[in-house]
Amino acid sequence: MDDIEMIKGLYYRYWEYMISKDQQGLRSLMADDYYLMHMTGVKQSADEFIKGLSDGTFNYYSASHDSIEVSISGDSAQMTGKSRVTADVYGGGRHSWRLRGDFTLRKEKDAWLFTSSRASTY
Repeated sequence: MDDIEMIKGLYYRYWEYMISKDQQGLRSLMADDYYLMHMTGVKQSADEFIKGLSDGTFNYYSASHDSIEVSISGDSAQMTGKSRVTADVYGGGRHSWRLRGDFTLRKEKDAWLFTSSRASTY
């Protein structure tokens, strides 16, 4: 499997882990310095985000993926995933969104890890 396919696989697992609230699985995809920038502008570390999954702040129910684009430069990569997601976040009730995730990644010891993500809509 080439690097582009490996990175696309990370995106699929990212959503699987968020839906199943698999904290260890999700953390395994993230570099130590990972952060998430929410649509609201709130910036969270991996640990803060995963805590939000475990305490019910973030509840993801489904994700179907429209596209995943990857570009690689050495040991760095950028990925944009577009997915139709059903979720309940911050107690706002269950809704569906077309979410765009812009991710950065770094290759460490032959494994790609997410270093950041920025959520928006499309």
